[in-house]
Amino acid sequence: QVQLIESGGGLVQAGNSLTLGCAVSGLTFTTYAMGWFRQAPGKEREFVAAIAKNGRNPYYAVTVKGRFTISRDNANNTIYLQMNSLKPEDTALYYCAAKYGFYGTDWSLYDYWGQGTLVTVSP
Repeated sequence: QVQLIESGGGLVQAGNSLTLGCAVSGLTFTTYAMGWFRQAPGKEREFVAAIAKNGRNPYYAVTVKGRFTISRDNANNTIYLQMNSLKPEDTALYYCAAKYGFYGTDWSLYDYWGQGTLVTVSP
């Protein structure tokens, strides 16, 4: 049974930082690219960041580039999203997702999803 379990969400003031984690089990982690997506109330799910199977070539949405950093620990089947300089518009439910092979920005191409962790950024 594949499980992706996010952690680290919470309430934070604008300008501060937060780190999300996602623990993955039930699949061969090193054969999956990983991504973070988010969905704000009343909006569509959107791509945030992705990272290749070997941890190289991270890719970011324009809205978070330079503020967020995605990383992965293949020894412990975990990915992270370090979020700095948070803004109120970053408020959303954040999901991690696994995609067999190469990463992409289209959420519909991802194979497995976590339940999400809520990030709320106050002004």
